Amino acid sequence: MPRLQRTAPFNRPIRVLQFGAGNFLRGFFDWQIDLLNERCGLDAGIVVVRPSGRSAQPLLDVQGGRYTTLIRGLDEQGQPVREFRIIDCVQREIDLATMFDDYLAEARRPELRFVVSNTTEAGISTNDDDRYDDRPPASFPAKLTRWLHERYRHFDGAREAGVVVLPCELIDDNGPALKAAIAHFARRWALEDGFLQWLDLGCTFCSTLVDRIVPGHPQGEIAALEAELGYQDRFLVTAEHFYLFVIEGPAWLADTLRLHGSGLNVQIVDDIKPYKQRKVGVLNGGHTVLVPVALLAGVQSVGEAMADPALHGFLVNTLQQEIMPALPLPASELQPFADAVLRRFANPYLHHRLASIALNSWAKFAARVMPQLLRYQQLRGQLPPHLVLALAATLRLYRGDLIPLADDPALIDALRADWQAVDEGSLTLTELVHRMLGRQAVWRQDLNAAPGLTDAVAQALQQLQQQGIRACLAILEQPAG
Repeated sequence: MPRLQRTAPFNRPIRVLQFGAGNFLRGFFDWQIDLLNERCGLDAGIVVVRPSGRSAQPLLDVQGGRYTTLIRGLDEQGQPVREFRIIDCVQREIDLATMFDDYLAEARRPELRFVVSNTTEAGISTNDDDRYDDRPPASFPAKLTRWLHERYRHFDGAREAGVVVLPCELIDDNGPALKAAIAHFARRWALEDGFLQWLDLGCTFCSTLVDRIVPGHPQGEIAALEAELGYQDRFLVTAEHFYLFVIEGPAWLADTLRLHGSGLNVQIVDDIKPYKQRKVGVLNGGHTVLVPVALLAGVQSVGEAMADPALHGFLVNTLQQEIMPALPLPASELQPFADAVLRRFANPYLHHRLASIALNSWAKFAARVMPQLLRYQQLRGQLPPHLVLALAATLRLYRGDLIPLADDPALIDALRADWQAVDEGSLTLTELVHRMLGRQAVWRQDLNAAPGLTDAVAQALQQLQQQGIRACLAILEQPAG
């Protein structure tokens, strides 16, 4: 069987320098650039930079930069979709360990306009050890500083030679964070003041929000998929149907990227924070409240939970009645996103184990759910019963008898000791709840001060202990009156 290859010379101008050849950028960003080339005439080629050290993995060059995406999931009508696409916009991949001169040469391309990165959340960091003449420096910001300075010098500081930087690392304010890290190395290396001015006046650092599940290479299915395609592809990547790319940046980016009429779910916005709150509250918060309830109900995966009428109904009502009303976006923007989240959770091609999602549940609950719980109480003057039950279920999960717990070891040990004291009769459930809600290392506040919360969680936990989660769900969904 032949291997996927490029059969004609690459003839697109290189407009994008991309740090990272991993599954996510190939199944998310490069896929979108390829569609913009086809639909809107963007005519953008990509050079990929392998930012880490030497790797045994082959470069994309062995296939001429080409690879296949398989997009599958449920579409906007809830119907299964399955689409192959050969991505043709990548020219080559540069390994910095052996091709540093090639890397610097990319800085001299006048047509290059964008820098995109996905180097993990820890990638945007600084140190005092990287030097200007390292080939390459260790940290990603130092590597990028060196490249940007090469570009600044080659074009004599011309403002029009500046680039748009789109970091996709999953941290808050990733654009300003990357710019600050670059400024750190510029000052440490005593680079000229004009370079820092060029970063301010010529370059645009955008914060981004990226959203797509990209499982990557389908190892267990690759033989059948290659037989269907008729060629071998060692870089084939799978991704879900849903995707969202929000860019906090100037309006002219829409023209530069040729977004008008593209049909892509890319949004250029003035303030990314509401969109991040929507994702964290609805998507991540939905996961966080579903996990303990579903595990207590004896379910093992998100897909199984979505097929369970009681669990599905719990999640829908939690989102509709309690989470979405507490978020700072209109229903016209929240409802379509929530509908998409429910379709994503029901995607038959994704197999998310609830036990895996339960990792660090308390930190997740504090960041993703508690703001909506407290905001709901502030707006409505009462506690949200579904979120209270989810909080009680999380506390019950940390008794430690259902799944192996993965969290702060000291917290796990403390909760196990508290549950043992409850079993021995030396601690009441209300005292157990009071201790948990008072852990300021988790909540950054004493939640026992929230009116009625301690008693409500204790009551829900008592009900869980006596009747089980399914009875609690049935009682919760009973019509009022």
